[in-house]
Amino acid sequence: MAPAPRETIRQVLFVYIFLYGGFRVACETIRYSIAEEIAIGSFVANFAKDLGLNVKELRSRQARLVEDGNGEHFLLDLRTGELVTKDRIDREEICAQMDECIVRFELLLQNPLRFFRAEVVISDINDHSPEFPEDEFILKIPELTTIGTRFPLESAQDLDTGKNTLQNYTLIPISELFVLQTREGSDGSKYPELLLAKALDREEHPELEFVLTAVDGGIPPSSGTAKIRIVVLDANDNAPVFSQSLYRATVAENSPVGFVVTIVSAADSDQGSNGEVTYSFSQNAGKGHRAFQIDPLTGEIRISKFLDFEMIEKYELSVRATDGGGLSSHCKVLVEVVDVNDNPPEVTVTSLSTLLPEDSLSGTVVALFSIRDRDSGDHGRASCSIPDDIPFILKPTFSNYYELVTDTALDRERVSSYNITITAVDWGSPSLSAWESVTVQILDINDNLPLFNQSSYTMYVTENNRPSLMIGGVNATDSDSGQNAKVTYSIWSENKHSPFSSPFISINSENGQVYILKTLDYEEIKDFKVTVQASDSGSPSLSTNVTVYVVIVDENDNAPVILYPMQNHSSSYSELIPRTAEEGYLVTKVVAVDEDSGQNSWLSYQLLKATDPGLFIVWSHNGEVRTSRTISDRDAIKQKLIILVRDNGVPILSTPATLDLLLVDGFSEAHMHVPDSTEEEKQDSTLTVYLIISLALISFLFLVSIIIFIIIKVYKRKQLKERSHCAGHFDDVSNFPKNLVDVTGTGNLFQTYKYDMCLTDGSGNSEFKILKPVIPSLPPQLENSEIFPEGN
Repeated sequence: MAPAPRETIRQVLFVYIFLYGGFRVACETIRYSIAEEIAIGSFVANFAKDLGLNVKELRSRQARLVEDGNGEHFLLDLRTGELVTKDRIDREEICAQMDECIVRFELLLQNPLRFFRAEVVISDINDHSPEFPEDEFILKIPELTTIGTRFPLESAQDLDTGKNTLQNYTLIPISELFVLQTREGSDGSKYPELLLAKALDREEHPELEFVLTAVDGGIPPSSGTAKIRIVVLDANDNAPVFSQSLYRATVAENSPVGFVVTIVSAADSDQGSNGEVTYSFSQNAGKGHRAFQIDPLTGEIRISKFLDFEMIEKYELSVRATDGGGLSSHCKVLVEVVDVNDNPPEVTVTSLSTLLPEDSLSGTVVALFSIRDRDSGDHGRASCSIPDDIPFILKPTFSNYYELVTDTALDRERVSSYNITITAVDWGSPSLSAWESVTVQILDINDNLPLFNQSSYTMYVTENNRPSLMIGGVNATDSDSGQNAKVTYSIWSENKHSPFSSPFISINSENGQVYILKTLDYEEIKDFKVTVQASDSGSPSLSTNVTVYVVIVDENDNAPVILYPMQNHSSSYSELIPRTAEEGYLVTKVVAVDEDSGQNSWLSYQLLKATDPGLFIVWSHNGEVRTSRTISDRDAIKQKLIILVRDNGVPILSTPATLDLLLVDGFSEAHMHVPDSTEEEKQDSTLTVYLIISLALISFLFLVSIIIFIIIKVYKRKQLKERSHCAGHFDDVSNFPKNLVDVTGTGNLFQTYKYDMCLTDGSGNSEFKILKPVIPSLPPQLENSEIFPEGN
């Protein structure tokens, strides 16, 4: 249903402001009008078109409707942008007896946050007929009742409003005794009255019957009927009289059921039953008379159900006093309901962003919510607040809406999430409060560098290490989360031309373990440093450097080196010692060095061998060679010393130094003459060579004999194994070999002799044994036995 003409103009103005004014929140309200009881899914309006929105935006920006109050009566079709009914629209159920029935709601859009207000006026249709509370009413009227007396009748109720509600009454049949009049109460309700137009005569008309019809203004009109029976009584001269024609009372809305609101009182001057007065509510007591009850004897008006100021603020009651003779009178009772603070504020979050990047700018909208209080006056006014120790503030927008926005910079590493409690407190006394909690998760950004747990690292490795040896590790942490906190390690060379950087070192990119790639030599390099870089996996990546010092630890892998005396010199003697040297005479000093370091290079000297061991001593710490006694004439002219130089490493390494010393009588050229022993040495050398050659030749011949003997023995043993274990007698003399050598040396053996041959199985020393003369006859099983195979 299209908006009313005036509303159309307002919508056009709203769209103009929306498109060109740049407002983030729409302030204009669009109004539509529909009739109640239309079918579910009925078209109300093209909401998107009226707002100037693209239909595609509705789904991408998560459009949704938020209705005030309870229930959901309308639905927004995101495919077409049309507003349709979602549920049965019953005006009386939604708005009861309110004169104007309006359903208000907001359209919320995300990214960016915007909302629009709209309302739908539900117009009434004539779907209810007037109804009387009873089918028949009885009036007892004394016959002496004065002409012009009015008799209020019970009114009918019509749940419709406006022109569709009850309009007038008719009375059938038409009578000259009574005239029907329709009266209107202060609340707009209509009730009928009978006006006595002619004096009654009980004897003529003891009873009268009429049909009272209530007609509404619908098209077509609906009606309801009730039967009126009038009983004419004998004379009752006096009707009850109220002490006041109008009673006023106030009552708090939280008053309990049964609370006495006021007391009405009427007096009747008649006697007997005609003077006994009873009280009741007249049907024209108004719409709210069911909230009260009246004591028929005392006239006390009490609350019969709980009152609600927010629903009805004022009640107008009509009380009727009737005496025993049937005469009655009426009075008005006005009851004003006083509001009390019985409704706490309501916090409604209509939009919420639960995930917020930590680099969000100040003023970023996190949530949109509204505060409503159903009470009136100060009771219905409310203020809201959030905790002070959070980086958020509340920003009022318009009416009762607030925005929760960021106030300062966020830091996920300090606080990763916020549970924000929104507290609303009304201004009543005592005040009532309500709260709503929202949780906001702070999303991480890569704003923190990886940090090493040490400012620098020192690692040690012993020289001669095996390749790919792990020597330690570095560790860096990143206070970010997820990929932003994943740290990888790499070698970063400050000087790309440095020989002692990446060629020697490697690092595990995942865990920071450091490895030596090559075998190191302390004598070549004693230490070096590398720069390790820790980088996170964020975008862009952040990194931090740290220096790793690698110290090579010396190992005792170098033996001492003799610098003096030179061990490859060509002279026959390295030192000359005068025979006049006394004890402690410094002969020479052995000088040696060790390329190792520390205790591995601490050298000690020891006299290992000497021509005359008691003549010289070697100081262990400095290598000085001194005489241990005075040189005598018996001492050999030539002295040879072997001095062992050892280091202090583990294991100990050593190097021998040979010293050739010559004892001389003096240092003059005559005294320094050395006897020539070249010929003697040559002769000794020649003899030694001959002896060595003879020994070698004899050893060679002996070795050859042993080898030949072993070969013969092995061959015979092989032949014996091929023969029988034990050979028997010769089976045929004619087959026996001829020209055999006589073991006695006298010539050939006679063929009349045979020999038993027993070969010991597995032995290389088998023997032939001559046992006895040949037996004339041999056993058959040995006749074909062969002692020697053919060819032996």
